[in-house]
Amino acid sequence: MSNTKNTTDSSSSQNPPKDTEKPAEPKEPEERTAPNPMQVLRHARAQLAELTGMSAETVSSFEQTEDGWSLEVEVLELARVPDTMSLMASYQVDLDPEGQLTGYRRLRRYERGRADAHRPGGR
Repeated sequence: MSNTKNTTDSSSSQNPPKDTEKPAEPKEPEERTAPNPMQVLRHARAQLAELTGMSAETVSSFEQTEDGWSLEVEVLELARVPDTMSLMASYQVDLDPEGQLTGYRRLRRYERGRADAHRPGGR
């Protein structure tokens, strides 16, 4: 009264042995591509805002350096009415080659409505 079949016999005849498969080739390490300038700008603004609690309004200068990136970012420090009396600040933001913030410092504070005095030779 043995109506059952041995399932190991029937399954082994349907599936070929696995020793015929090729061994997996080792994966090459992924090369990290450097972020493009727009990615660096967006990421720098977001990191500065997270650290200071102030949102970056604009990036007034941007350059690639030997150590990564250097930006000058304009930030609203204190909102006032009228808006032209709001206090703004200019921050130097330094990033590593991957775009991670390594440091920042405030360069100056000014009222939004004030123009820079003309200074020969830049800053």
